[in-house]
Amino acid sequence: MSTYTIGFTKTTAEDFFARLNKAGVQKIIDVRIQNTSQLAGFAKAADLEFFLQTIGGITYQHAPELAPDETLFADYRKKGLKWDAFEPRFLDIMATRKIEDQFDPKALEGDCLLCSEDTPHNCHRRLVIEYLEDRWGQSLDVTHL
Repeated sequence: MSTYTIGFTKTTAEDFFARLNKAGVQKIIDVRIQNTSQLAGFAKAADLEFFLQTIGGITYQHAPELAPDETLFADYRKKGLKWDAFEPRFLDIMATRKIEDQFDPKALEGDCLLCSEDTPHNCHRRLVIEYLEDRWGQSLDVTHL
């Protein structure tokens, strides 16, 4: 079984939930530091949890320990920090938090990391997966929805 990632921007709610259902996602792990913004639309935490359960029987977990800290987030979003400078700082944050000890590779099977970015290329959800693969010394079967 795969581990998945998904972003909610540049998509409709219909397409978003259809992709999750088609993949057979069992749980969304929300890796956003801020998950209550009105700008998130259908992906605002309380609404998202309701929609996931109602539309697909999918459970929801907010995991801010898998998000950048406020300073790094602000540097990237508001101060124009480049991605190649963001990556090592975020890797250091994950190492300090020892996120590899907080999750089990088998427990992530069927789960989907959620962030806002529409693609994983410049999104920290991809870095979380790559970091965990490196620390666990194993490859996860990852599908980016």
